Formats: sequence, C-alpha cells, structure tokens
Amino acid sequence: MNSRERILTALRHKEPDKVPFDLGATVATKISHVAYTNLRNRLRLPKKTVEIGDIIQQMAVIDNNVIDYFGVDAREVGPRSSFTEDRLEIKDAPGYTYFYDEWGIGWRMPKSGGFYYDMFEHPLCNLASVEEIAHYSWPDPVAPARFVGLVDQARAIHEKEQRAVVLGGLTAGVSEMAAFMMGFERYYVALKLAPTLVSALMDRILELKMCYWERALAICGQHVDIVCEADDLAGQNGLLISPELYRELIKPRHKELFSHIKRQAPVYIWFHSCGAVRPLIPDLIEVGVDILNPVQVSAVGMDTGELKREFGEDLAFWGGGVDTQQILSRGTQEEVRHEVRRRIFDLMPGGGWVFATVHNIQANVPAENILAMWETLQEYGVY
Repeated sequence: MNSRERILTALRHKEPDKVPFDLGATVATKISHVAYTNLRNRLRLPKKTVEIGDIIQQMAVIDNNVIDYFGVDAREVGPRSSFTEDRLEIKDAPGYTYFYDEWGIGWRMPKSGGFYYDMFEHPLCNLASVEEIAHYSWPDPVAPARFVGLVDQARAIHEKEQRAVVLGGLTAGVSEMAAFMMGFERYYVALKLAPTLVSALMDRILELKMCYWERALAICGQHVDIVCEADDLAGQNGLLISPELYRELIKPRHKELFSHIKRQAPVYIWFHSCGAVRPLIPDLIEVGVDILNPVQVSAVGMDTGELKREFGEDLAFWGGGVDTQQILSRGTQEEVRHEVRRRIFDLMPGGGWVFATVHNIQANVPAENILAMWETLQEYGVY
C-alpha cells in the first residue's frame, strides 16, 4: 500500500496497513525551523540552511530526506501569497522586523527571542459602513502568479511520489479573516452589535475564497485529494462565541463555501479549529467537513476516546497524536511514548485517523521527543 492509498483508505473509514503519518502537509502540522534544525542535526543529516515556508509561523520546509526518513504520507501544495518570504518586503523597526501582507494586515516579530510574526495593525479597525468594504483594495484571488508551478508540484506528488496531495487555501477562515481585518475586540463586539456590517465583510471574504478554490481546483484538482480550510471557533475552555451565533452568522457561510469546493472536485475538506470545539462538531459535519484538525486533546471536552465513539463514523481526525502544549515539549521520552500509545488506542480502530501532532511542533520541542513519538507510532500503529 503506497502513501496515497494509505491516506485515502483511512479517510474512507477503513483500516489501511498502518496509521498514516503527516509532518508538514498542512498549515497546522508543520515544525518550527528551530526544532527542525535540531531534528536534522539529531538525525545526522547534511548541514544546510533551513528554508522557512510559512513566514508568519516561522515553520520549516520539510526536505525530501526527512520526508523519506519518517515515511510521511501526505504533502502540501499551496498558492504563492504574501505569506511566502520571497514576496515580502520585510522592514526594520526598533526591536522588530515587520511587514504588511497582501490584505493590508501588519505583522511584526521581535528581533531578539521572537518565534512568530504577530499582528499589530488591522486595516479595517475603523470599519463603519458596507460601502467601505466595497471600496477596499482586496487582493486578487486568481492572480496568475499565485498558481505558478502548482499543477506540476501536485502531479509529481500524486503520480511520482504516490503520496496524498493537500492543497492549501487562500487565507485564514471566513470568520477568522474578518477578525484579522477588523481587530479581534472590534470583530467580536460587532458580531452582536453590528451583524449586518460583519456579515458584509464575511461575504466579501467568502467571495474571494470561492474564486480562489474555483481557479485552483480547475488548474490542479485532478491531482488533489484534500483541501484545507479553517476557522478557530474555540479556546482552551470553551467556544469563542455561542453556538447560536455560530449557526446564525458563520455556519451558513461555511456551508456555502464547502459546497462550492465540492462542486469543483471530489476532494475531502480538512477543517482546522483549535480548542474546545466539541459542541459544534455536529454542525461542522452537517456543513460538509470531512476531517477535523488539530484535535486539541488538552482542551475541555476533547477526549479522543469520546470523540471517536461519538463522531468517528462521520468524521475523520487528522491530529490528536500527542499533546503539544505540555507533553511533547516538556515531557520525558517515556511520557511522550505513553501519550502516543493512549491516542493510538483511542483513534486507530476502524481507520478514520491520520497521525499528526496537536498543531505545529514548536521551537522548544526536543528532537529526542519527536523521535520517541514516531518510534511509538511505528511500533503500535500497525493494523
């Protein structure tokens, strides 16, 4: 069974030869360039300058020798955007470097001790009318430069490497991107006090996303298995908004977006939402989500055994393999092994699971813990 067959078998809720493994194929299953450098050194791979693929999160591009060493079953192809370093104008400021992305959002990172770029400027923070949305200078979701090399990359992964192809999206989620544009406090207040304004903003973002997916899947959909969408709807202890507000304002737009995507190509929809998202899982299934990520096991209500029993027939899980908040970064190797065995016991039966860490591997994760995680999966993740 090759890697693509292994992934697709699992996503059909059947048992492949072993649990599929992902490192680097999605926006939330990557590895910090710091941890990646340490991992390469631990594996005694040739010295090299690690390429950063996700500039905001400072995540490494996974090299072929690491892909092959770990037997990674899926790989990502994605649009060229202002999140790729070669298209950014990174500037200096006292104590920081900073840039503005193609949406007009400002990002900065401390020069000393910084691990990420964080937002510092929201271009629609003073949004007061629907007319302002219409007149804003939005990025072109179908600019030809965005798709350069996309089909060749997808074809090579699909046909030559025989791995599953994961196609990245245009930007963050419909709700999330509205928050990025307005600023979080203003956005969440406006959901209740100015729903017409927020709805118009989300509709514009939805329109841009739909245009992107239509063009991207027309170009390379025949080689794509999974597409990535996201909207962080929960925090550590509960939802960020009420279920009623989600169902009124965000759910209809998710349904429209996911239905549109599936009309373009027979792909699985991978959906990322951090935190205690369990109360909304039935809604996500209803609007067309096939795969849930990151399965944040440390959040309230996100017990992997319960999730598998309650939703495992209708939803595949991509993640949840090991807690990254405490265990992977601060635990001993034996604690990592114990955690991985537990998640395998909960999520492996009947297929429907792709092993990945709970969100990206952070800079402080020891290489020895990554290897302990992977070795435990090799030992216990065989059907």
